[in-house]
Amino acid sequence: MARPEEFPENTDLDIAIVGMACRLPGAEDIESFWRNLHAGIESINSFTDEELLACGVSPEVLKDPLYIKAGAQLKDVDLFDASFFGYTPREAAETDPQHRIFLEVAWQALEDAGYDISRYTNPVGVYAGCGVNIYLLMNLMSSGCMSDMQDISALQGLMNGNNKDSMTTTVAYKLNLRGPGITVQTACSTSLAATHVACRGLLNHEADMAIAGGVWVNLLHNEGGYLYQPGAILSPDGHCRAFDAKAAGTVIGSGVGVVVLKRLADAQAEGDTIHAVIKGSAINNDGSAKAGYTAPSIEGQAEVILAAQANAGVSADTISYVETHGTGTKIGDPIEIAALTQAFRESTDKRGFCGIGSVKTNVGHLDAAAGVAGLIKTVLALKYRSLPPSLNFEQPNPEIDFASSPFYVNTERKAWTNGSTPRRAGVSSFGIGGTNVHMVVEEAPAIISSESSQDWQTLMLSARSASALEKAVTRLQNHLTAHSEQPLSDVAYTLQVGRKNFSYRTIALCRDREDAVMLLQNRDEDRFMTQHVAFENRPVTFLFPGQGSQYTNMARDLYHNNNTLVFRQELNRCFDLLKPHLDFDLCSILFPDNNEEDLALASARLEQTEVTQPALFVIEYALAKLWMSWGIQPTSMIGHSVGEYVAACLAGVISLEDALQLVAMRGRLLQQMNKGAMLAVMLSEDELMALKIADCDLAAINGPAFCVLSGTSAAIDAAEKRLAEQDIGCRRLHVSHAFHSSMVEPVVSVFVDRVARVALRRPKIPFFSNLSGDWITPQEAMDAGYWGRHLRGTVRFNNGLQKLLENEAQVILEVGPGETLITLAQRHPSARPEHLMVSSLPHPNKNYGAQKHLWLSLGKLWLNGLTIDWESYYPKFLS
Repeated sequence: MARPEEFPENTDLDIAIVGMACRLPGAEDIESFWRNLHAGIESINSFTDEELLACGVSPEVLKDPLYIKAGAQLKDVDLFDASFFGYTPREAAETDPQHRIFLEVAWQALEDAGYDISRYTNPVGVYAGCGVNIYLLMNLMSSGCMSDMQDISALQGLMNGNNKDSMTTTVAYKLNLRGPGITVQTACSTSLAATHVACRGLLNHEADMAIAGGVWVNLLHNEGGYLYQPGAILSPDGHCRAFDAKAAGTVIGSGVGVVVLKRLADAQAEGDTIHAVIKGSAINNDGSAKAGYTAPSIEGQAEVILAAQANAGVSADTISYVETHGTGTKIGDPIEIAALTQAFRESTDKRGFCGIGSVKTNVGHLDAAAGVAGLIKTVLALKYRSLPPSLNFEQPNPEIDFASSPFYVNTERKAWTNGSTPRRAGVSSFGIGGTNVHMVVEEAPAIISSESSQDWQTLMLSARSASALEKAVTRLQNHLTAHSEQPLSDVAYTLQVGRKNFSYRTIALCRDREDAVMLLQNRDEDRFMTQHVAFENRPVTFLFPGQGSQYTNMARDLYHNNNTLVFRQELNRCFDLLKPHLDFDLCSILFPDNNEEDLALASARLEQTEVTQPALFVIEYALAKLWMSWGIQPTSMIGHSVGEYVAACLAGVISLEDALQLVAMRGRLLQQMNKGAMLAVMLSEDELMALKIADCDLAAINGPAFCVLSGTSAAIDAAEKRLAEQDIGCRRLHVSHAFHSSMVEPVVSVFVDRVARVALRRPKIPFFSNLSGDWITPQEAMDAGYWGRHLRGTVRFNNGLQKLLENEAQVILEVGPGETLITLAQRHPSARPEHLMVSSLPHPNKNYGAQKHLWLSLGKLWLNGLTIDWESYYPKFLS
């Protein structure tokens, strides 16, 4: 929802990081990882003997002086939400934990990017790698899972869950991704190499979005310590001391990191959150010009750094931080600084201006996930404009000449100041075997906040279980508390557009962030609602009310709201089309000035039938078009009296131009009738007809025991008196004419003659006939005489309602002012709790505006399984 402040030039090769997720030692997510980095926390644990004994370490091993009682643990590697991703318990048990964890974190990264991948139609690629499958070696093979080598099908299934090659394609399969699924394996540089390959895939337009990263689960050391071997890669004291004089190795950790990438221009155009920008990257190999296969090479590393800077189009003196490979080995550290210095000296002679650090001092060496962990750390530092400390550095390795180099080890947390260019950093990752990767990363371009002017925001959450939904509500509350800088409208947008919809759902209608935090805690039932979706693809029937439901300023705030722009456009269109047929300004009557005199005049005018009928039509038609633009398409419709004209127009029977002309004429003709009256009676049709009340007509049957009589004032007076004497409930309606009675007959032929000159077509959407109480037939809809009989005959609304309520999945949406029709539906004996009945506009007596009511109604529809077209709901953010 945010938009770029300006579009920088020459961004064709820039890649935006739009989403991130991780699970690392001491950090279950991005926020906890940054908290640890910022606070200088070393997430390498020291174990007590009791803890190690409980993990199965023998007492003899504990006595070995070379046994190091430390490790970088990753919690819950044995846990997996198998059913969420469609795994059977057996499939999950026979799948490499690296595959399982990577799949979960890939999902989280896409959510962080704000994308429901099921709604994103462009190709999405997966580029990643993992470490050695220790789970297969230690658990599956030893358990006999592979003993039957003749069962090729079972063996193939087992290998699909354990082969390095299948991790990325499994993610593509489980998430239905159509871009490349490419496994990258370059040892310790795997995840940064995968990110480099993903950037190339995006620039080649093989994908429009890419998931990149890596995972390593070290089951050998995850729950205990390790044996130190002099001269090997592991540290003698359980600490990684990158670039320090005491450096003698690292600690092997476990973890996973994923970034979501898009071309920068696309990310800006589509309003994505941009965490940082990859300006350029490069990859190479040392070849054989080094001491041995596992040894690093100054020339190879220097060349890849220079190539990345060249691809980025930046000079070294604009880079103020480098996240190094930094393994903390006596040989590797000096070679890395020598290579960095050689590369930087190609374009700058400056000294000591560029900080360096190594995430391995925080979380250990994560093997295939090491590079992406360093990248995520760097992106977070750019985002928060703060350089976190690199740990365990006291005195420099004597083989490193920092004094004459561009570099210093950043040992303290400090603000990351900028110069004449945006903040920039380098990220290095070098693999055993010599595959080197380097990236140049830049802070995200500045944006202008797009805070909505909308008075209300709807926060929407869903999950696959009630407990998961409860946790999601808590997480959202904590997120809003921690991130006061985020506009609530952006949060609402992401939850609506960027999340997959599950069956357990919650909505919270809020005014602002503070209100949202309180509502998520207090859960006021008027604005906080939870529902389990019982039916998918529920049928929706639009109900259009008739005369008597109108009131001044109905939908006024929708007319002036940008998120209901369709409503305003359609209403204005109707106003323009009505001008030749009315001798008054309908808009000024509907939305008068807010002073007592104008309001009183408008209210009195709106009670006149010649105004009421076109007013109801235009409001109902514009509301219907608004709902339809949001993806709420009616499977059927029913109108009450004049409301049937809206149904006929939307069904394509009558064009909008002709419908408006007919409704305007209908209002004028009825206005010219002699005065009359109408009486609501709490009896069934048969009971009322048995009374044989003289000189009155049955105008409407609104319920099983709710009819309306119509006639002259004298006849209605007599009927009211008689019914009262018999203790039969009745109520006088506030109308000036006897609609749907014999008093209408003088104007019927005039109206039929006018309808006969209009082109009538077959209905494209089914709707109920007021005359029959059943589905209208094409013959009826296209017969001018039908519309004359409709003007005079009984409105059999109850019959249509009865048929609708036979389907317990039915959604009844009143599209017009007030709640008259859904009240009739709610009181109907066939109404069931499963039926959803929602109104578009509030009753005039309710003390809140149409906007709040409409958003709540939209939320209720979503809560009950209807799909909202959120892209159409929101105006384009660049407009």
